[in-house]
Formats: sequence, C-alpha cells, structure tokens
Amino acid sequence: MTQWKIPLSVLVIIHTRDLRVLLMRRTQGTGESGEGARTEFWQSVTGSKDAPGEPFESTAHREVLEETGIDSGAPGCTLRDWNLENVYSIYPQWLHRYEPGVRENTERVFSLEVPEATRVVLNPREHTAYEWRDWREAADRCYSPSNSEAILWLPRFVRR
Repeated sequence: MTQWKIPLSVLVIIHTRDLRVLLMRRTQGTGESGEGARTEFWQSVTGSKDAPGEPFESTAHREVLEETGIDSGAPGCTLRDWNLENVYSIYPQWLHRYEPGVRENTERVFSLEVPEATRVVLNPREHTAYEWRDWREAADRCYSPSNSEAILWLPRFVRR
C-alpha cells in the first residue's frame, strides 16, 4: 500500500535575533533535468503533516528536530506561527509522491528564533550542507518562491 504525502505542510524559517537565516541544501537537488536545470536546492525547514489531524505547530516542532536536530522548545528558542498559509502548485517532478489528482499544497508559515550558537545536526537523508545567511541573501539563495517571500517578510513578523 502506497503512503501518499499529505498536501498540508509547514515552512519554518530558522533565524537568529539579528536575522541570520539558516538554509540547507537538499540531497536530491531540484529534481529538474535537461538544459537550464538547476541542481542546487537551498531551503528552510519544510515538511508535511504525518496525519491530517496533526496540528501545524506539532508538524513544525517535529520537522525542525528531524531536519536540524534543533529542539524548538529549548530555552532561548521562540516558535512563531504567522497565521499565514501559502497555496501553491506542487512541482511536476514531485507529483508522484501525492495521491493521484492532488496538484496543490497548503503550506503554513512559522519562524523559529534560536540563540546565536545553536548547533545544527543535519539529517543526511535530506540535506548535505547548511549555512547561515543575512535574511536578504538567504531569500535570494532559496529555490522556492514561497520560501524566498517568507524570508523577505521575516522582519515584519519578528518582534524586537
């Protein structure tokens, strides 16, 4: 029996107080092929719900821990639900992961402020490298338009 991905996911922008953003390079690249294809896919934490009833906040906590080793509930960490959802078309190269006929995903946006010296331990099945970038540079580096846009909104959603 095929386990389809649920088209409900989270995007979590991990950042420091001074708005340095954590980006990670996906192991599978962009999934594109042919002339003009990009091979590097830099992104923030993303991931689908494990069950339709799983709260988005629980998905965010789980995905951050799975992908980065960061406990979003640790002292000095602040997870913020932006109460913002993006609906976008699933890239054609990844449609096979979803139930036939599913073409769109709804993505709930969060940010996670972490202390400066937060240790990152990547899940090697998902990412091959990480870097901390100024928020503007991070937005330029992202492959996904919704990820880039969320990073550009970061200063408006972070209370200082």
